[in-house]
Amino acid sequence: MKTHKYYTKINWRGNQGKGTENYKAYNRDYTITVNGKSEDILGSSDVAFLGDATRYNPEDLFLASVSSCHMLWYLHLCATNNINVVEYADNATGTMEETQNGSGKFTEITLHPTIVVTDKSMIEKAKRLHTEANKMCFIANSLNFKVEHKAIISVLN
Repeated sequence: MKTHKYYTKINWRGNQGKGTENYKAYNRDYTITVNGKSEDILGSSDVAFLGDATRYNPEDLFLASVSSCHMLWYLHLCATNNINVVEYADNATGTMEETQNGSGKFTEITLHPTIVVTDKSMIEKAKRLHTEANKMCFIANSLNFKVEHKAIISVLN
């Protein structure tokens, strides 16, 4: 079995002179850096947790990870099954439930990909390949719930 290691650096930028003296004394801004990548990701917590709405929060990045992993596997499977995809966009949605003590977890994710293929004969197989892509996605395989799919597939005019 192959293993792959990943490394990221998180640098908190939120000390406003008092550190974490109390819940409102610090800001939630941080930077994500990955060696070899050209751009840093500016992060914060969700606005509901006193974060900056203009920065990515962990929930945004989590949902984007699920969506992009599925897309990459889906495109791979389409290529190896002679399904010619010329457009792919996804408006993924996720629900996170917060508990009494402030912790929480995602309870559902639904992908809403809109896909364009080059021939009408490809549509049915293109729909079925979402199930296979879900089985292959590293991120979906790491979840404790099933990712749903509501794909719309059309033909290039």
